[in-house]
Amino acid sequence: MISRSRINAMTVVSCVSLCSNMSGPNTENASTLESAMQLMIQTFHKYSGNEGDKYTLSKAELKEMLTTELGHYLGNAQDKEAVDKVMCDLDSNGDGEVDFTEFIILVGALTVACNDFFLEFNEKPSKNK
Repeated sequence: MISRSRINAMTVVSCVSLCSNMSGPNTENASTLESAMQLMIQTFHKYSGNEGDKYTLSKAELKEMLTTELGHYLGNAQDKEAVDKVMCDLDSNGDGEVDFTEFIILVGALTVACNDFFLEFNEKPSKNK
């Protein structure tokens, strides 16, 4: 398993390049995965800092982000109890806010769930056979 410090050491130079491209829409040289990473960073910071700490999502910012950005996947994002549950589950350090690492855990978990769904969906026999 690759340690977090090893990943940090391997990516410092790459992230400088990534971050320099984030300020503008020029992603023509970025790979699909690099573009997706840039988009996740930009999306997080689009919502963080509208109130309070600019590097975390408050409950209100999280709700806005869930509703706007993940509304198709999380149909119940308007439900206060559902948002409270997501916030509680994500807020691993108990500070009442969601930082970028906690946000990435949400995106990763949703991506795994979607992948599992599509794998299972594709394995079902078709009714037309």
